[in-house]
Amino acid sequence: MKWTPLAPIALALLIASAGFAQNRFAGDAPRKPKPAFPGQTDAPKPSKPSAPVKVESITNRLNGPWSMALLPDGNFLVTESIGLMRVVRRDGVVSAPLAGVPGVKVVAAQGLHDVVLDRGFAQNRVVYFTYFAPPRDEKPAIWPVEFFYQKVWTKPLAERRLTDIGTERVARARLSQDETSLEAVETLAEGAERRIVFAPDGTLYVTGADRFRFYDSKYDGVEHDFTENPDIGRNFSGRVLRINPDGSIPKDNPWLSRATVAAATFAHGLRDPEGAAINPATGELWVTDHGPQGGDEINIIRAGKNYGWPDVSYGTQYDFQRTDGRKNVPVGNGKTSMPGVEEPAYFWFPDIAPSGMLFYTGDRFPEWKGNLFVGGLEAQALVRLVLNGDKIVAEERLLTDRHQRVRDIRQGPDGAIYLLTGSELVRLTPK
Repeated sequence: MKWTPLAPIALALLIASAGFAQNRFAGDAPRKPKPAFPGQTDAPKPSKPSAPVKVESITNRLNGPWSMALLPDGNFLVTESIGLMRVVRRDGVVSAPLAGVPGVKVVAAQGLHDVVLDRGFAQNRVVYFTYFAPPRDEKPAIWPVEFFYQKVWTKPLAERRLTDIGTERVARARLSQDETSLEAVETLAEGAERRIVFAPDGTLYVTGADRFRFYDSKYDGVEHDFTENPDIGRNFSGRVLRINPDGSIPKDNPWLSRATVAAATFAHGLRDPEGAAINPATGELWVTDHGPQGGDEINIIRAGKNYGWPDVSYGTQYDFQRTDGRKNVPVGNGKTSMPGVEEPAYFWFPDIAPSGMLFYTGDRFPEWKGNLFVGGLEAQALVRLVLNGDKIVAEERLLTDRHQRVRDIRQGPDGAIYLLTGSELVRLTPK
């Protein structure tokens, strides 16, 4: 990607879109929000710190890696946010870009994102992935960040709705036997393009970021109460979609009896949920969610529930984009809690910019079994969270000495942990 000088606001937007520019732009000290219950933030360190781990770099030749899937032959299927998909061999050889990947529009935080294997991959070689598709007749390209943010929110809503800047998509395809191409690509759903997770019942959860361009909002929220038309939030705030693997709608989705809500919608009120995983102890979906300036969250997603955005937030609007000199301006109605809104299980202030998520179930690290791991972009750490039921009772930050942004986390069949950090794919094992 060739960089050219940007105006200060555009550069700040680029940083913020990745979810990691928060308090450094604040002119005044941020006000720490009061948690709704004890232990909702600032969990203490574990009584026993983790033992040192061995970090093995499989490759450092990736360009903006976003997600990976572990193939049965021991290789890795890796997405790069710039619109490419590759296979990384166990010995570190990185393939040429796969053929057959649909065209991707890369702008701000949009691009090629998650990839997961079908449960029957060994027989059918089906994979699922998410991406941002360019408008009809527009070629795939990498765009300056302001074309998704500054040049959108400054327009009246009616003009925004006439401007097609791209579409969030969920797709499936077959990985060729020789692992060089995708075949039979098929769009399953639109409106979300972050993480994909298989539910215990075989349906697919897909997380999607707030689509502020479709309603009267900016990407860091609104500055007024937002309750007069709840269907706007249900359709356009960050959502979780629930679909069947063929793209059809499950018959028990929560909003099927409401004609004004998209049938695939399962939950809403998120901002940018870049991590998602099923808690094996409960079968429920947990997600990480980027706050604006402060207020990153972990949420437990339940059918038909509202998680607050853009009405309430533990964060505030970005100081750097304001022209009136005000600092720490509240989001929405200025509250951090509200009746009818689910509380996050945990939040961070200041932000860590959370990304990938993993519940560890292996035996390779017995002391970590049952722990939750979250990738920290701004934190430049692998964040270990100790659970007691649905409560987070301890937090530990690992690999901080590497100074690498942790984007994705996967568990191998042997219990090893694999991370995407910066341009690297690394393997963690006990020392």
